Amino acid sequence: MTMAAPQFEAGADTAVQRDKWIHMYRQMVSIRLFEEQVNELYTRALMPGLAHLYSGEEAVAVGICEALRIDDYITSTHRGHGHCLAKGASPDRMFAELLGKEAGYCRGKGGSMHIADPATGNLGANAIVGGSVGIATGAAFAAKKLATDRVAVCFFGEGALGQGSLYEVMNLAQLWKLPVIYVCENNLYNEYTHYTETTAGDVLSRATAFGIEAASVDGQDVRAVYGIASRFVERARRGEGPGFLQCNTYRYTGHHVGDINREYYRSKTEEQLWKTERDPLKVLSEWLLAQGLAGAPALKEIQDQIRARMEAAVKFAIESPYPSVDEVEKHVYA
Repeated sequence: MTMAAPQFEAGADTAVQRDKWIHMYRQMVSIRLFEEQVNELYTRALMPGLAHLYSGEEAVAVGICEALRIDDYITSTHRGHGHCLAKGASPDRMFAELLGKEAGYCRGKGGSMHIADPATGNLGANAIVGGSVGIATGAAFAAKKLATDRVAVCFFGEGALGQGSLYEVMNLAQLWKLPVIYVCENNLYNEYTHYTETTAGDVLSRATAFGIEAASVDGQDVRAVYGIASRFVERARRGEGPGFLQCNTYRYTGHHVGDINREYYRSKTEEQLWKTERDPLKVLSEWLLAQGLAGAPALKEIQDQIRARMEAAVKFAIESPYPSVDEVEKHVYA
């Protein structure tokens, strides 16, 4: 099943709808500009290690997280900055974590691929492919046993479709009717290999084989993602079991910030096509303009405001202190 974007409904709630979509636009712009700053920090040799940028996939994280409550859970991936920000993380503490500073969400110990923010329901990013599927399913199990009506969302890339643990947890989730939604962000490439060279059969069939309701959606259209995510979340919250959502999307940059010359596995023409014709910010902004919900100057002002906010957040992170040496033995569990 492939889902289309919901239509705009004019009427008394026009202002409410406008505010909702403008908010989502702000969220997507925030992710895009955050990642631009991350790449700048890397090229300036200010950030230790590598980062995996989320640019191009913003509509997925925002569309999904806007359908959740603040106390609902998410688990993330190595490409997780967008998920963290969409769920409510603060850019200044995010940048601090990337730079290994004490003010970061994990006091500088997690870095780019291990950010967690329990206050916003973010149970953490994970550098292991498919590594968080069990965590999300366990959170959903706890939510059902405690009768909290919380929902868990597990983000993972199409590369995780080759991990056996995904099928083990989906089996249990369906048997026990757990409130968990498995969100496959299919950006076409398992690092440097097109997913069709590694993944046999139909993606949705992997979920429907367990009796799990599954759908595919245009991951570049935040309205479409939000529409189907809202239905899946409410279904799970009612106790009707798990869902599986394939979001077809694209990463604009390389597998990581150091992956510069990509022509040996994908063409510049392909990249440019996605950037010009399927950019999620462009898709939403053109719709906002067409509906008369925002003008070009207003959208430009939003971009300028967020750019200034990101620059201030980077400054905060750079000027923040590193953790003291006695931190090395703190927050360690055996």
